[in-house]
Amino acid sequence: MLLRDQRQPAAKQMPKFTWPDVLKLFEHLISGVFGVMLLFIALGLMVGVMHLFVSLHELVLNDDIASHYVRVISEVLALFILVELSRSLVNYFSEHRLRMTFIVDAGIVFVLREIMIKLFEHDISPGEIYALSVLLLVLGCLRIGSILVFQREKAILEHAMKRTRRSQKPSSAKNPIRLISS
Repeated sequence: MLLRDQRQPAAKQMPKFTWPDVLKLFEHLISGVFGVMLLFIALGLMVGVMHLFVSLHELVLNDDIASHYVRVISEVLALFILVELSRSLVNYFSEHRLRMTFIVDAGIVFVLREIMIKLFEHDISPGEIYALSVLLLVLGCLRIGSILVFQREKAILEHAMKRTRRSQKPSSAKNPIRLISS
């Protein structure tokens, strides 16, 4: 039997994290990671544009225009991919969700870039053409599906907003209490 003076010291209790605390921490972590990614993409865009201007200078001065032209087109399309990815990240900061259309657009531009480069260099097999065509078909279906889902979500949200506005408006019927008092 322990006396009051002989009690053992209470162990330090660990702070309890609630589910909303964990979600807030996760959102802050994801926002930080996306912020760093956006910073690197912006730096990549700036470096890419500067490199594009240097490539244009080389294109004008060089005799082999065809190979440099392919490289310039490849760099422009790579910049388009970076722009689409940065649009997706900027959209995440405003809506806190990634829009599928921006990501699929970047994928479509990437596949088209590869097809154009390989076709121009005559370095593509029929099997690769079929595989890339199927990939483009799938990406196109994903893009159409994501647009349809987005429009449906928007319509459902607008319908719910109208219902809440309608339920908050005072009814147009005459109030029986007012009729009695007047």
